Amino acid sequence: MKNDIFNRLKLGATVMPNDPEAFKLREASFKTKELLIKMNNSSDPQEIRELLSQITGSDIDPSVGIFTPLYINYGKNLKIGKNVFINFDCVFLDLASITIEDNVLIAPKVSILTEGHALNPDERSGLITKPIHIKRNAWIGANATILQGVTIGENSVVAAGSVVSKDVPNNVVVAGTPAKIIKNI
Repeated sequence: MKNDIFNRLKLGATVMPNDPEAFKLREASFKTKELLIKMNNSSDPQEIRELLSQITGSDIDPSVGIFTPLYINYGKNLKIGKNVFINFDCVFLDLASITIEDNVLIAPKVSILTEGHALNPDERSGLITKPIHIKRNAWIGANATILQGVTIGENSVVAAGSVVSKDVPNNVVVAGTPAKIIKNI
């Protein structure tokens, strides 16, 4: 449906907890969790990719490497390119789209979060989403957090422990909280 809760979130609408379709978010999350339990308990790379394909609703290329556990709350808005490596203990919240292009490296404990809440206290319990795009050949360091609405530029590096709240241009290293450019590549 064009105007269902998932499309509204993907388009950036604020969805309040009393939305008549809010239950669909929990239902979808629990369906994803069923597949995640299987995926996170497998040691077979092919089975892991097959289960991730079911979660995302798209083909995961054989060149993609995933070290589980990986935590995803929805999955259908997650697009993963070729030659991507995702290390242990990552969290992807994808009610808005997460696009990970080819040759991206994602270190352990990285959080990619398209979801957030309003600053206005009257709307704080509502859910707001903005897409995240990680371009070709980027490297996201251990325990980094990529916040909603951010694009990570081609060939760029996010240093370990950084919190990225603004777009990162191509060919730079960013570090810190909030992340700032510390070096050109």
